[in-house]
Amino acid sequence: MNTTRTTVTFDPDVAVRLKRLRKERDLGLKELVNEAVRQGLDAMEAPLEPRKKFETRVFDLGEPLMNLDNVGEVLELLDEEYFKKKLSSP
Repeated sequence: MNTTRTTVTFDPDVAVRLKRLRKERDLGLKELVNEAVRQGLDAMEAPLEPRKKFETRVFDLGEPLMNLDNVGEVLELLDEEYFKKKLSSP
């Protein structure tokens, strides 16, 4: 069997997990990394499960109380209402 030799740099969190698993399973680094890569590749190559269709519920809110076509005007009106309430609050 042909093998490929390469250098791999592990992120610190991965290195800690590998070290822990090596002790738990009494394996060498080569065996553990090969098994982890095999399992990861199997998972990545598995067909994706179909996503559940998401539907947004729609509600009729009736006629708007103000013209919403001009966003700037609406925001200005909302700011005015907010500050009026702030000033009148104890």
